[in-house]
Order: sequence, then C-alpha cells, then structure tokens
Amino acid sequence: MFRYPLRFGVAIVVAFVGAASANAQPIDVEGQPLAENVLRLLRALDSLGQPLSDEQSKAITAAARKQDARKLQELLDPHVLLLVHLNPEARVKVKRGDAPTVLQQGGYTPFLVKVHNESTVTKPMRIGSPQALPIFSGGRSKNKPEALTEDDLKNRFLDLELYTSPPMTDKLSGLKVEYALALIHSSRAGAEKTKDGKIVPKAGKLEATLVIDVGQGTQDLGSRGETPVLFNVKPAIRVKLLIADFDGTPTTGRFTFKDQAGRVYPPKAKRLAPDFFFQDQVYRHNGGVVLLPPGDFTMTYGRGPEYRQLTSRITVPEKGDAVIAVKLERWINPANYGFYSGDHHIHAAGCSHYVNPTEGVFAEDMFLHVKGEGLNVGCNLTWGPCYDFQRQFFEPNAHRISEPFTVLKYDVEVSGFGSQALGHVCLLNLRDQTYPGSDGTKTKGWPTWTTPLMRWAKNQGAYTGYAHSASGLGINAEAATERLFVQLSLLEDNKAKDKKGKRIERDRKELERLKVSEKKADAIALPLDYDDVDLNNDGFITWDELVDAHKRAANKLPNYAVPEMNGIGAQEICVTVAQDLCDFISAMDTNRVPEWNCWYHILNCGFPLKVSGETDFPCITDSRVGQGRVYVQMGKIDKINFKDWAEGLAKGRSYVSDGYAHALRFSVNDKVCGEKVKLPKPGNVRVQARVAFAADVALGTAQGGQTPKGKERLVELIVNGQVVATQMVPADDKEHDLEFKDVAIERSSWVALRHFPQMHTNPVDVIVNDAPIRVSRKSAQWCVSVIEQLWRVRNGVIAEEERTEAERVFNWAIQRYQRIAQDAPPGR
Repeated sequence: MFRYPLRFGVAIVVAFVGAASANAQPIDVEGQPLAENVLRLLRALDSLGQPLSDEQSKAITAAARKQDARKLQELLDPHVLLLVHLNPEARVKVKRGDAPTVLQQGGYTPFLVKVHNESTVTKPMRIGSPQALPIFSGGRSKNKPEALTEDDLKNRFLDLELYTSPPMTDKLSGLKVEYALALIHSSRAGAEKTKDGKIVPKAGKLEATLVIDVGQGTQDLGSRGETPVLFNVKPAIRVKLLIADFDGTPTTGRFTFKDQAGRVYPPKAKRLAPDFFFQDQVYRHNGGVVLLPPGDFTMTYGRGPEYRQLTSRITVPEKGDAVIAVKLERWINPANYGFYSGDHHIHAAGCSHYVNPTEGVFAEDMFLHVKGEGLNVGCNLTWGPCYDFQRQFFEPNAHRISEPFTVLKYDVEVSGFGSQALGHVCLLNLRDQTYPGSDGTKTKGWPTWTTPLMRWAKNQGAYTGYAHSASGLGINAEAATERLFVQLSLLEDNKAKDKKGKRIERDRKELERLKVSEKKADAIALPLDYDDVDLNNDGFITWDELVDAHKRAANKLPNYAVPEMNGIGAQEICVTVAQDLCDFISAMDTNRVPEWNCWYHILNCGFPLKVSGETDFPCITDSRVGQGRVYVQMGKIDKINFKDWAEGLAKGRSYVSDGYAHALRFSVNDKVCGEKVKLPKPGNVRVQARVAFAADVALGTAQGGQTPKGKERLVELIVNGQVVATQMVPADDKEHDLEFKDVAIERSSWVALRHFPQMHTNPVDVIVNDAPIRVSRKSAQWCVSVIEQLWRVRNGVIAEEERTEAERVFNWAIQRYQRIAQDAPPGR
C-alpha cells in the first residue's frame, strides 16, 4: 500500500445512533473485550478532533459499561462503511455498509469498519484502492518507474489508510467482532465553469473500489475482498493568500498548515507541482490559492532563513472562499550591503522529484520555490535524469520567468554523462549546453574525465566547479595507513583475494611489527604533524598510531590525510585547478571538514580557487532549496544580471552560509573578498568585519553542518587555513562590528573569516613583496597524493582512447605541485 502520514477532515460520518442496519446483524461475541474496543474507538475519535455528539457518546458508553455486545453493534452498525468477514481460513470478504458516504476534499474523513473475524488471526489489516495508487512515479523509491498518463491522474484521487495509532492497534485482536477506523481523503471534488470562464469547485460524486486484506493470499475468490463505493465529495475551501513583504510590496511566501493534532495540509500524498509531496510546506505568490477543508489550523509562514518564521491560528469557514493576509518580517537583509543570495545547484528532475507523468517539473514550479525561499538566484541544472525532456528549457540567458531580483537560470550539471566517476561538474552561464559530438544526448560523445568538459565550458565564457565536494574525500584510516607503509616499501601492495573475490586481510602480527622513524616519515604525507602521530614519543610511528592519527585527522581543519577519492565530488579538482580550468569548489551540502580542507590546501598552493554554496536540491536534501547559499557582492543595482552574479561567484566576491550566519562586511586593510592587499615587506594588517547570526534557526541548517546551540557564535579569523584570532558574537538577530588589529603576515597569504560550520568568506589575498602564495609544502604534497590516489582508483573508468592524454595531464599537474612544494617553506 502507498502510505503517507495521516491527515484528517472535519466531519465524522457517524450521524445519529439508534437506526436499524439493513446490512449488518449483531453477532454473538464476548461483551467485555468488544466494549473495550468500542471505548478505544471513542477515544480515538476524540484525539483526532472528531468526537461524537454527547447523545451518541452517552448511549454507546452506557452500552459499553453494561458490556452489552448486542446493543453496541445495534448502535454502531448503521454507521459502518465496510463490513469485513474473515472465514476460518482467513479469506476476506467485503460488503458495503449503511454509512453515508460523504467525503471532504482536502481533508481526511473517518469511517467505521466492522470486522467479523472467524479465523481469529491477529495480523495487520490493510486497506487499499486502485484509486489510491500514486500520482507520480520515480523519486528515490523506484529505479524503473512505471509510465503514468493523464488518465491515471484523473482516476487516482483517493488516499486512505486504517488508523493504527494509540489508542487503536496496528493488528487485529483475534476477537470474533471488533471495529476499526478508516481514514479516507479525496484530492478531487466536482467542478463547474462560471460565466466569466473560471473553474470553481462544487460537490460531486466519485466512485472508488475499496480493498481489504490481512496479508498475501487472504483475498477471497471472485474479487469478494473488495467493494465499490460511490462517494459524495464536498469541495475544499479556496483560501486566498495575500502576502506582503517586510516593506509592504507583494511577494511570495512559504506556508505550512497543520491541524490541532499536528498533521500537515494539503495532504502530501496527492500533491502535484508546484506543491511537492516530499515537503510539508507549500509556496504561493501573492494572491495564490490553497485548498483546505473547513476547520481550525496553525499556519506557519515566512520566506527562507533570512525571515522570521511566524505562526498564527486560522479558521477556514464551512462555506465560501476565505482570504488570509500576512506580512513577512526579515531579521536580516544582505541586499542592504549589496549581497545577493543564490543556490547554484538545484534540479527540476531526478532524485525526489517524480519522473512521470511530466518528467520532472517546470520553470514556473522551481521559480516559485526559489522566490518562496527568498533566493535571488536559482541555477536549475539539467543532468542525467529526464535530460532529454528537461534540456528543452535551456536558454543562454536567464529564463524569461525571471524578475529583477529573482532570477532562474537553466544550466548543466555533468552527471550521468560519462565523466561522473571523476567528479560531478557544475557548468554555469553556458551559451551552449550541447557538448561537441553528443548530438544533444547524454549517452554519446561526452568525455569520461572532467578536464575536457571544463575546457569546453571555459571557452564559451562559463564558470566551472565541482558539486557536493566531500563525496569521495572521506578518510578510511586503515586503507590510508596501508598505502603509506606500501609507499615506504615496508609492505607489499596487497592484492590477494579469496575464492569469493574478497580481499584477504593482512596478518595482524605483521602489522604490529611495523615502525617508521621521523627521518623516514619525511618521504610520506602524514595525516598530522609527526609529534601528533607519535603519541608515546618513542621516536617511531607504529601501525596503530598511524591508524589513530588518520581517524583524528578526519575531523581536523586543516589535515593532511589522503582521502579515498572514490566518490562523485571534488575528485579531479587538483588537476583542473592547476590548469586554471576550475573556478569554485561547492560547499554547504556535504561534510564541512573535507570540503573546506580540500579548498584550504589548494589555496595554500597559491591557486585562486573560490568557494560557493549549494544545496543539490532535491538529491542531497529535499527539505528546501537554498539550504546552502552563496552571497555575491554586486553593489547597488536595479536588477540582477545573471552573468555578473556568476562572475562575482567565480571571482570570490562572496561568502557562503546556510542563511542564518552572515559576513556583511569583511576587509583586510580595506580590501574585500576577491581583492588583494599588497605589502612591500612582512608586516601587520587590520581586519574589519560586520557579522550577524540568527537567534532562531527555525528551518534547520545546511547538510554537512549542525544546528548551533547556545546564544553565542565563535567567529574565527583564518590565515592560510589556521585560526589566528577569535571573537564570540551574540546570536541575537543583530549586526555586530568586529576588528582584529595587528594581524601578522610573514609571507604572501590568504585571509578569511568563518564560523564553523555555518559560514565562510572567500579570502582576501595579502601579497608580500610581489611573491606568489606558497604557504605550505605539505599542502602541495597533499595535492600530489590526491592526484596519485585518484589515478590509482579511477583511471580504469577513463575511456581507453582518452587515457593517454588524461595520464599526461595528470602527470603534468603532479609536476606543477611538486614545483610549488619546492618553493614553499619547509616544515609547514
């Protein structure tokens, strides 16, 4: 059965007790257990906010106190929708009961189900319907989704399930007679056209087939385990939303509606775009309409992390349309400082999105979500899933739906095109999305490594970077340790496998004998400084000490542990950066330590790699777009030009954040992110900043991070990857000025500001005596080791006809880092 969280309507179908039932007859059963079952049924209805009338409750309660099984059935049977009979072999038969069949569009209506159980089984009972099949296919749950048609959508209007939460149970009791509670929702009602041509809802009739079973093989012959029911569906109420921004202008908002039991509306199971079935919230432009059943709701509303999440109680009337007016409140407005937010990696197809019937969603849908989360720019990247369909929406410029301060741009993430094993690549501001020789497909002509892709994109003025960067940059402590001992020729490369192809583990005693002196360790890239590895200070590093050091290094910034290079993140980045082909590394949607660690090492080698914020919606997260963001400095503008915004991203005039932490100003000797300070000789610099942190992280933080605790945030000044100064700042929705005086700069360096793991600025370079940045020999050696490890584990996925050129480029990049290592200070 296709299941989603329960949603409830406003009317219980148990009407007036006392009428005789034409279909059900009292069955001889013990009075005490039936009375307890019925009392639990009454409590369930109360807990759902659907209590019976006082008269009904009193009559049923009186019969329950007397444990009068016959009277209880006489009172309830006229109001039973389904009569279920299980014969001694547990074969199921279903008949239509006498209950009125009135449904409320947009809400869940409770119905009684009477079970005559001659089998005494205690299995879960299930309810289903052909009309309750999903109206979307794909997402994470299916690899080969069925094809859906428009006719399927019209006939899949139902959502239903048995209520099994306490005080009800999730299994039959085994009693000869008991009552269950079914909850039925319809996404459709009737409709009619008014004189002015508008389509408005009205009451209408819909037929559905309801099916009951208690496990595989329990249905009786001849479809007797199902019965048709003709429902009369009352229309939902059209609730019009009038949305004013903080300055009074009409805007777009994010809304979540919950009933008094905390259940979400509109029900998620039957949502179609622009409302996503995998989210609680919906988004509406000013004047937009949401369909709700009559009743009381809690409405939470806002517009992304820069806005306060506000809550109010609303009442939807029984009849007529409703109008709700709200005014949004900002706690921060980065645009006042010239910063404009963006998520450079979102998708309109694939992952949580349904595949059929429309192969993803459209620009109008994604624009609504982008604007509803307060983003200024959303990059809608076409990739492998639904590529043939989605690529039709590409334009060299921003999509025509864009507004002056909300821009949607279709571009490409190269994933599923052949090169993904060496890293997924985001290509922004493309003029042409068709790789030469691909014929507009994803299956031919695309290279199997990333250097050619980035060169092609750069030649047309695009900006390039790797997606979900930490994928593949994780540390396997034992494997990394083994590689180092092999590199020192203290172990042979272990390729031995058993008959099943499983790698044969090394002899533990052999590993315990291994020791490395400090002098010999100079030839390898230790994950931490030698003294931090040799914990017992005996002058030697053992196998266990090195394994432990790798584990500790995995959570340290910076560290020198060589990752496995076995993912889809920033894999080939050290190669493409060395060729000046890569503009940015993506952050804010994977583990922050490997993201930022990789970035730090490349910066330490003097390459101008920038960091950008992304979400990879709805793949890494389907919670919302813009969980990870980049804020680009554009100054005072009348509208956003996408090319200018993307250029600012690539030039590093920006900071990354989850939207709850902001560096509204950051300067080194009055130079800002993406700029350079020049010093004739080593000296001191002055760092100034203005930061702000939200008091309430209501929507949660970005992937790879953690929701901050407490009322203060630690702001760290970073020079060449190392913390050189800190200040504590209140998380109070207010702006705070910071100053770090007399920051010593001994050689050409990069300087940045961060709050781990919520926010990081791009650096200001400080150039001393016109010398290039050569911070760390160890960083350059780390980059060499990363390239070598990538080639070791992934060269086989590069097509044979491309491998010779790829090997040449990889070796060229290694040589460049080796020269940088020679120029860098020793012992760093």
